[in-house]
Amino acid sequence: MGVENFMAFFVATILFILTPGIETIFLINKSISQGRKSGVYTAFGLNTGALVHTLFGALGLSIIVAKSAIFFALIKYLGAAYLIYLGVMKIISRKGMIENLDEEQKKNSAKSDFKSGFITNILNPKVALFFLAFFPQFISSDQIENPMPFIFMGVSYAVMTTIWYLILTSFAGAFSKKIKENQKIGIRLNKISGAIFVLMGIQIAFM
Repeated sequence: MGVENFMAFFVATILFILTPGIETIFLINKSISQGRKSGVYTAFGLNTGALVHTLFGALGLSIIVAKSAIFFALIKYLGAAYLIYLGVMKIISRKGMIENLDEEQKKNSAKSDFKSGFITNILNPKVALFFLAFFPQFISSDQIENPMPFIFMGVSYAVMTTIWYLILTSFAGAFSKKIKENQKIGIRLNKISGAIFVLMGIQIAFM
């Protein structure tokens, strides 16, 4: 596949995945605030975004973003604005963190969770820059123009990240049951959750 020293790539990727970042905080926040299923859909959304970054990197589109201050700033501020918007909506909401939903609402919630995870990742330029800096170190010099090694490592990264995210979701989702039993605590934590989203948006904006 044109990949050199895959075991080193594997170990380095695990270490990177285990290091908490904006995506991890976003996932845990979703899992605790809205339950395990919400975390699962968010996890798949996040990793679908990672696969899109992989495709962009393989096609060389990420290089345009990395070298263009305008494109980079546009993506950065859109991502920041989206997180801040989600946070503000949570802060002004009078609902608890977890609501009893009917089947139709559950379907819409699943789509919303997937979409929020996808948009959060796809509008994070840090992910694109990481792929551009990290992946080429493990690609053979004669295969550097070949998109297949990049895609192979991107898919491997997404699979490993998905497994880790699902583990986190299972643990974090357990807390949502306790929160659901106390509406007042749920409302307060929902506002704290929103504040965390706003802070993440501000962090991206000043990155």
